[in-house]
Amino acid sequence: MIRIALYVCPQTVCSSLTMADDAFRLANLLAGEECFRIQRVSSDGKAVELGFVEVRVDGDLRLAEEADLLLIPATGSAQHRTLEGNRTLLQWLAKRPAEQQLASLCSSAFLLAAAGLLDGRRATTHWALANQFRQHFPRVQLQIDQLFTEDRNRFCSGGAQAGLDLCLHLIAWHAGDWLAQRVANTLVVDRERGQQSRFAPLLPDMVVDDALVAPLLRWLQHHHGEAIDLQRLASQANCSTRTLLRRFKAATGLTPNDYLQRLRISAAQSALRNPARSLEQVAAQVGYADRATFAKLFKQVCGETPGAFRKRLNNRPSRTDPA
Repeated sequence: MIRIALYVCPQTVCSSLTMADDAFRLANLLAGEECFRIQRVSSDGKAVELGFVEVRVDGDLRLAEEADLLLIPATGSAQHRTLEGNRTLLQWLAKRPAEQQLASLCSSAFLLAAAGLLDGRRATTHWALANQFRQHFPRVQLQIDQLFTEDRNRFCSGGAQAGLDLCLHLIAWHAGDWLAQRVANTLVVDRERGQQSRFAPLLPDMVVDDALVAPLLRWLQHHHGEAIDLQRLASQANCSTRTLLRRFKAATGLTPNDYLQRLRISAAQSALRNPARSLEQVAAQVGYADRATFAKLFKQVCGETPGAFRKRLNNRPSRTDPA
């Protein structure tokens, strides 16, 4: 039997906590025995208010010392507040023995990293927090494309549903792949879902303050399928190429060429939803002369081939299918 401590604090995302709790309890139910003993802990052993819900716990961090695995559910995006409010946990984490498994869901990777437990190790978190994480924890080997990571008894997951991917991985680790697959089947989820990067938006916010760049972005929305180079963009913006490069990067965080490629791939994602259009037709529609170039760039940006993207879309139930 594996003893699991679920850490609860005022910043805990309730849905993340219940998702993890449900996954391991469902594993027990399907196994017909208590493979996992789940207990909830807080820093002081007192119940925790999560919005309108009071979450009761089984004890404080001394109880977690006896656990085989401490799992920290997501704690939201306000990381400064989370780190400030969990100093007791950070001090406790820093003293954990290497053999104790520690896992974070989504944004709670910041807690493991702040305690120094991810230095030199692979880790992940929600894709939207990648830049912030890298800035604060440069010694961590952040693999933001991954749905979850495992490195010497340290486990991390990406955002939301990726937390369930990690829970399934931990079920397989401790109780067998067969049980993890049964849990996945019961929850009607796939276990192999590719990379987290395919859920991140391809383009930055269209709303920019730069009076030179903003109309150019709108123009590109209608002309991205045409032959476009830097000189044409500069002429359209009525400025020099040097000025365009500087202003465009400052406004969007991308070079004009990178933005154009991402805009084309984004348009291709929409076009691929039409099964009647071949990959060659989609490539030509969004501005690529040949399928090979299109496929290579699509995989670089999306983490999967155009064919795999289309297949995944076709495997989704339609709106008219029964729920």
